[in-house]
Amino acid sequence: MTEPTRTSGPDPLLDEALDWVVRLKAGAPTRADVDALQRWRAQSPDHEEAFRQAARLLRTASAAARELADEKAATAAVVALPSRAARPLTRRIVLGGAIAAAAGYMMIRPPLEMWPSIEELSADYRTGKGEQRKVMLAPDISVELNTQTSLALRSAPNETRVELISGEASVVARRSSSTPLVMLARDGRISALQADFNARCIDGVVSVTCLDGIVTVEQDGRSVQLRKAEQVTYSHAGLQASLPVDAKQVAAWQTGLLIFRDRPLANVVDEVNRYRAGKIIITNAELKRRLVNGTFQVDKLDNFVAQVEQLFGARITSLPGGVVLMS
Repeated sequence: MTEPTRTSGPDPLLDEALDWVVRLKAGAPTRADVDALQRWRAQSPDHEEAFRQAARLLRTASAAARELADEKAATAAVVALPSRAARPLTRRIVLGGAIAAAAGYMMIRPPLEMWPSIEELSADYRTGKGEQRKVMLAPDISVELNTQTSLALRSAPNETRVELISGEASVVARRSSSTPLVMLARDGRISALQADFNARCIDGVVSVTCLDGIVTVEQDGRSVQLRKAEQVTYSHAGLQASLPVDAKQVAAWQTGLLIFRDRPLANVVDEVNRYRAGKIIITNAELKRRLVNGTFQVDKLDNFVAQVEQLFGARITSLPGGVVLMS
């Protein structure tokens, strides 16, 4: 019996998913748009997979556009989508090309960063504001995700590899083989065999703290080995020198605490915003520089605004949507 010939036709779900990607990436999405996307993804496993595939196409387009920009080879990027039977250009192909052309130059984030970006939404594991989650990647590897953290699995031969897209994670690796756990974060690489470490990727800056054992951090051809209570930071400016830190303070979030020592209020508010619903915005430059020393409980951050008002005499203005202005 002859097997019937199978043709590859348009994928309506992927078309819809790409529509969502473009709508949220290149438009001006609202909270309602994000909620509608979540409902669309929840309709079936096929919807979820279509969205993930669309997000992967976006990431591929972004990388290709960046490479072309770096090489100054062209002013417009063209990305080859998965090959299909010949047919007229569809909206999906046009949109894919449009994403590729723009993605290397413009990675639009939600207003005030009050909800996740497309990249974060497409992660394999993700936590919302104030949420923490523990994941077993393998029998000898566990990862605890802090608030607003996105982690993606990355396939690699003979290697357990993940990517910290954004947020913060505490990793315990007890590898029985000689193959290390590899965590990618921005343009760097973190690897460990027998170690505990905390990795943080916020606003393009990655910091890695060794809590126990030995951790290797690499970026742009440079590397550093961290031992217990040592931390290194890297960004587009490069890999910095390692420094001694208070490891217990770094990992305090795992016990539900935020500890600040001589930190400007602006930095403290940035951290509190990652846990607390809504958004706190400081409009007074002098107030931003006021130093904070204190320990705050993650589950009681609703009191934070009142504490700042009392300690520093800040003027508080509450707006719809959980936005609070401090002046």
